[in-house]
Amino acid sequence: MNHLDGETLAGVALGDISDDQALAHVAACSECRAEIESFQEVLDVTRELAGVPLVPPPVHLWSAIEAEIAADDLAAPDGAAPDGAAGDVAVRRATWQRSWPRLAAAAAVHPGIRVERLPTNVGSGLASARGLELASGEFVARHDSDDVSLPHRLERQMDAVRDHHLDVVGSSMLEFEGSPDHVVGLRRNPRTHEQIAARMRLNNPINNPTAVFRRELALEVGGYADLRYMQDYDLFARMLAAGARAENLDEPLVLFNAGDGMISRRGGWRMLPYEWQVQRRLRDTGTIGNVLLARNMVVRGTFRVIPPTLLKRVYAVLFRRGSGTPPRDTGASGATGTP
Repeated sequence: MNHLDGETLAGVALGDISDDQALAHVAACSECRAEIESFQEVLDVTRELAGVPLVPPPVHLWSAIEAEIAADDLAAPDGAAPDGAAGDVAVRRATWQRSWPRLAAAAAVHPGIRVERLPTNVGSGLASARGLELASGEFVARHDSDDVSLPHRLERQMDAVRDHHLDVVGSSMLEFEGSPDHVVGLRRNPRTHEQIAARMRLNNPINNPTAVFRRELALEVGGYADLRYMQDYDLFARMLAAGARAENLDEPLVLFNAGDGMISRRGGWRMLPYEWQVQRRLRDTGTIGNVLLARNMVVRGTFRVIPPTLLKRVYAVLFRRGSGTPPRDTGASGATGTP
């Protein structure tokens, strides 16, 4: 069955389309109905935020933001915290300081491990691009220093790659705050390739900390771009546009550090230029059209500039499910258990 395009789905969700054929298709197609419900969920949250005053930044502030972006003035491990998130940077610096000697020691005794230490902090996009360039395997698995991959993660994902002939595979993930023992939620994404391709028009349907993807195809579409906190969304969209097959496993295979710093890093006026770049790139690949570009900028732009405390509530409503039972073992051997 052919599905309605994104702009038609958005129009139905907004009540702007009354075409009998389109409405009849929606009545008969569960996948299109699910997408419309997703649109409407975002619209409902946006309407709830209608009373939040959004004041455009003054010209001098916008100029300062653009100058900072142009200078790539991102906080290094021993630098100042962006957006005043000093506590979050301190935690990440401590994690980095613990991880580095362990990685160096492992590389010294294992010929299959290579550690690349960049002279300056160039941001996650360019650092990921460098890692992709240096990798030599057929597949690349993402893993951040403050997250925990469960011991069976790669086995599960590579089984899915072989069984379903996939180019990209993600999974659900358990979110924790402070300690991996303090699980606060479960984040699931669409499972099938078709559902992932449909959701890609609205937001990133693959949890980047859980991603395993085909290296050669990622390089063929240009690899990671220098897009702050959204380089993964951009990469996966380009890979799917180039014909990649993707799925998400429902089983949570990663414990993700979702402390307050995660929310604050994704908010603020300084994120709007990056948001605009990503949306234009989605349009250029044919993932979205002009109508969805405008809609995404309004909705996602609103999320970027609302107060962090409110943004945390919105994030929990849209993306996080109940925490359930936390995993019992989060030590060196990993963790097991599902919520």
